[in-house]
Amino acid sequence: MSRKNRKQFFEKVEVIDAGAKGKGVAKAPDGRVIFLPYAVPGDVVDVQTFKKRKAYFEGKIANFHVESEKRTTPECQHFGVCGGCKWQNMGYEHQLFYKQKEVENNLKRIGKIDLPEFTPILGSEEIYFYRNKMEFSFSNSRWLTQKEIESDDDIDNKNALGFHIPGMWDKILDIKKCHLQEDPSNAIRLAVRNFAIENNLAFFDPRNQNGLLRTMMIRTSSTGEIMVLIQFYDDNVEERELVLNFLQEKFPEITSLQFVVNQKPNDTIYDQEVVCFAGRDHIFEEMEGLRFKINAKSFYQTNSAQAYELYKITRDFAGLTGDELVYDLYTGTGTIAQFVAKNAKKVVGVEAVPEAIEDAKANAQLNGIDNVSFYAGDMKEVFNEQFIAENGQPDIIITDPPRDGMHKDVVQQILNIAPKKVVYVSCNSATQARDLLLMDDMYKVTKVQPVDMFPQTHHVENVVLLEKR
Repeated sequence: MSRKNRKQFFEKVEVIDAGAKGKGVAKAPDGRVIFLPYAVPGDVVDVQTFKKRKAYFEGKIANFHVESEKRTTPECQHFGVCGGCKWQNMGYEHQLFYKQKEVENNLKRIGKIDLPEFTPILGSEEIYFYRNKMEFSFSNSRWLTQKEIESDDDIDNKNALGFHIPGMWDKILDIKKCHLQEDPSNAIRLAVRNFAIENNLAFFDPRNQNGLLRTMMIRTSSTGEIMVLIQFYDDNVEERELVLNFLQEKFPEITSLQFVVNQKPNDTIYDQEVVCFAGRDHIFEEMEGLRFKINAKSFYQTNSAQAYELYKITRDFAGLTGDELVYDLYTGTGTIAQFVAKNAKKVVGVEAVPEAIEDAKANAQLNGIDNVSFYAGDMKEVFNEQFIAENGQPDIIITDPPRDGMHKDVVQQILNIAPKKVVYVSCNSATQARDLLLMDDMYKVTKVQPVDMFPQTHHVENVVLLEKR
């Protein structure tokens, strides 16, 4: 191995920041950045590097000299092995500080535009058990602990129901208790796992692509409804019904019990037939008296309580008086569109996924909202002159794109339409900043409000108001 690629060891390095994908940031003696997972700003540590790039190292903590005052004891026994909740070892007030800092840095450095004073980040009231959707994988090849590997004991049970180990597509960590979704989520997962083991039902073999049980999705709603979907690989009716009947009897509170038989190489269900075994094929979420019907394939913000806060900020930024025509881009199942509809003259929602648009139409009908219309189509193709002629010139555009931000053609179409205001909701402030720079000649950023949707992680949402210059 060349000297250039050799691993290096640095002593007494101070962690000075947090950010890049949740990793701690330190500086090597030569000034290069070191990215350190599970490090907290204020730690002083010895570092073993394992990857060297032109501008940075990646490393791991080999030894502590000083533990940061910002540290806290993680709640979860799986912290550090499971790939989620990487900031559990940092106090929540510090998590919020670094999330706010990331948004500010991205908008200043990438956006390079004039910015107003930032509103302090809106933290989440619940910092654990806040997710309404979890997906778990079955595997006959569970992740073994170092202690198990080093022991001479024969390990009889290698079955697991839990999460993929980061970077290991075929290894699943058997989860005892997850702190992300409230009860009865843990009880349902453990009951299914134990029942399957007791009845010798085959957990999925990811390498050989066989076995009965493949994945399990649990969705909950603030109305107390529960959806459970089991994905089976083998099409064995008797064994399948054994599992589903057990779930129905053990947890009568399940509102929607569904299954999929999926023998594709991947476990996505979006192109699969979902069968309702018991109850309804959907659950309901509720917000300000609006009801949203959620089926197994529906997209809905995974933190219901914070989604409500996010939508209120969006509506507030739009400053609707009841006379405006609003376009809602990347509308998903039309939740924002319907949420602002009572304050607008009309709302037009656009989304690329046809099934989401069907959900949006059904939800609008369910809620008796008649001043919304929804269209399915590729965002960058939709805004032609004919679409504007048919739907009208919008006064306000609300946009909530995926992590990649808006396609440059979509940005250009917004500039061509030139509404008075644009409210830009983003889950990635870096791509948001790039888009804001493209709009800077015509629009001034007048409000910025970060929102924490995902406590214990580095992810942060941000809402920006742009007003025409």
